[in-house]
Amino acid sequence: MQQIAASQEKPPFYRDERVLSVISQVVVVGVVVGLLYFFYSNMITALREQLGVPISYEFLRQTAGFDIGESLIEYSRASTYGRAFLVGLLNTLQVAVLGIIFATILGIIIGVMRLSSNFLVSRIATVYIEFLRNIPLLVLLIFWAQAVFFKLPRVQEAVILPGPIYLSNRGVAVPWGVPTSSWPTYRLILLGGLVLAIIVAIILREQGKRTGRMPFVSLWFVVTFVVVALVGWFVVPQPLELTQPHLEGFNTVGGRVFSQQFMALLSGLVLYTAAFIAEVVRAGIQSVSKGQREAATALGLTPFQVLRLVIFPQALRVIIPP
Repeated sequence: MQQIAASQEKPPFYRDERVLSVISQVVVVGVVVGLLYFFYSNMITALREQLGVPISYEFLRQTAGFDIGESLIEYSRASTYGRAFLVGLLNTLQVAVLGIIFATILGIIIGVMRLSSNFLVSRIATVYIEFLRNIPLLVLLIFWAQAVFFKLPRVQEAVILPGPIYLSNRGVAVPWGVPTSSWPTYRLILLGGLVLAIIVAIILREQGKRTGRMPFVSLWFVVTFVVVALVGWFVVPQPLELTQPHLEGFNTVGGRVFSQQFMALLSGLVLYTAAFIAEVVRAGIQSVSKGQREAATALGLTPFQVLRLVIFPQALRVIIPP
């Protein structure tokens, strides 16, 4: 018994694997931080004493003195470098957010099309994926810029699409909502609607776990948010004023004009990324056992219901990384 008790005693801390692991990690982090500080100090010293270059962020308050073609916020040549940096950051976020949304939608559609039983639809999706995945992104961006958007006609001869949407060498003009004085109030209502939709989704999910009948949580999430947004739209007096673009002289007035460069960048990124998303969606759907599809079909579900209610929810575990 004494031998068993002795064997169950904890080893000293300097032989405990967990303690040694923590100590080794702390030592490694300390060495890395020390090296970074050493190199940073040498760089600062060399720039200040040898080259006479001051290291500070005061330049962000200096006048930029250059124009930026497209901006979500007010900007002019008299603005500061900090303002110019903020404009570039917002433009980057705008391209990223719109690109993620459109590429995800297009990728899901193309991925489902590739598994279609229709030969023509499946071949079109396959050609799209295999063709675009093997084109360098830079080549695709240059193509959309030089061969498509930079070749659009003059404003007087602009291509007019339903909306109206004007395609010209000045960019793409689309209808746009201009915030009014009541927009801040409506924005708070939208935020409240988002919080309420999240609460509803959590309640429905927990109820589904208790009852074993999982409701369509995503649908109720969207419905809740849309209902709150619509109620707020009618309660708050005109939070947004819709302006439509129209020709006036040598330019388009009203709406929102997206530059040629922005549209070329967005189009190239969306089409290129959608091809990779489509392959991920295809692999995720094929990872679901065929028995799931056969069982759902035996229950009388339509092909769309099988995909939406049975196959796709299970495929999301593979499509979306943990």
